[in-house]
Amino acid sequence: MSTSTDATATTAERYAAFAEVEARGMSATYEAWAGGVAADAATLALIDQLPPAKRQPNLVFSAARLLGARPAPYPEFAAWLGAHWNEVRDTALTHATQTNEAARCALHLPVLGGIEGPIALLEVGTSAGLCLFPDRYSYVFTGHPRLDPVDGPSPVVLEAAVRGAAPVPVPSRLPEIVWRAGIDLNPLDVRSPADLDWLDALVWPEHEDRRRRLRAAAAIAADDPPHLVAGDLNEHLAALAASAPRDATLVVFHTAVLMYLDGEGRERFTRQVAQLPGHWLSVEARGVLPGIAARVDVPNESSDLVLALDGVQVAWAQPHGRALTWAPNP
Repeated sequence: MSTSTDATATTAERYAAFAEVEARGMSATYEAWAGGVAADAATLALIDQLPPAKRQPNLVFSAARLLGARPAPYPEFAAWLGAHWNEVRDTALTHATQTNEAARCALHLPVLGGIEGPIALLEVGTSAGLCLFPDRYSYVFTGHPRLDPVDGPSPVVLEAAVRGAAPVPVPSRLPEIVWRAGIDLNPLDVRSPADLDWLDALVWPEHEDRRRRLRAAAAIAADDPPHLVAGDLNEHLAALAASAPRDATLVVFHTAVLMYLDGEGRERFTRQVAQLPGHWLSVEARGVLPGIAARVDVPNESSDLVLALDGVQVAWAQPHGRALTWAPNP
């Protein structure tokens, strides 16, 4: 089955894959919508008016929800989409999938906790930069004591299930972050109501906990906005990395970002990041970075992402930060 981001797949195949792999068990609304689209010639014809890169289920559905589409059985959604297609098309053309899930910091934390600090964080595909604040959130990993920032409990509490037999190296204290910056084609500003509304629309319909967390994390970021650079990650990575403080350990990281690059772009990025000092933390779907061997010997869910440090997988990660399965002896 082709993935929903596979540019060689037909639109029907992309939506069927999204329903069966990404949305199943995660969003009943999106599973029904994507499955319905995959079998609906009229709706497929509308979506095929968009450039291939803009036909993503996440983008089309989020654009519709930004404009007022509500969770409903597929026939109702299809009727709404047909009636509002021009507005949805224009929104999809001017927006991009920029999900900014702060809970993904729970995936990054066990790795960051094992890196000698202080740390300079550089995120590619950063959206609004909410994942640049792992030291400002509180954490609850199953079987571990709660972790809070040095100045006390955070209004953002990230809960993650620890799966599997191998212990997850949850640190005893949060990392010291002394510099934070990001790159995005179109950085979002959490101080902008329009940008925040788009981030809200990108949260899947049933995920009210994520929606509340988005608003709380956005308030933290708005108090201390990170340095975000607009442009192609491959064009700006080297220069931005060079601006990081030299007395801090550079960590370049990304989560579910490189899937949107073509093969040449991924290879270029991999070559660049390998030449930088510090560490590379990647969280991507299996197969996106073929140079990273997936630990199929470790139990995992079909939707899990490959979490790797410096090109070696160390865990399987639930895409929205809800769970982590450590891969022992990498």
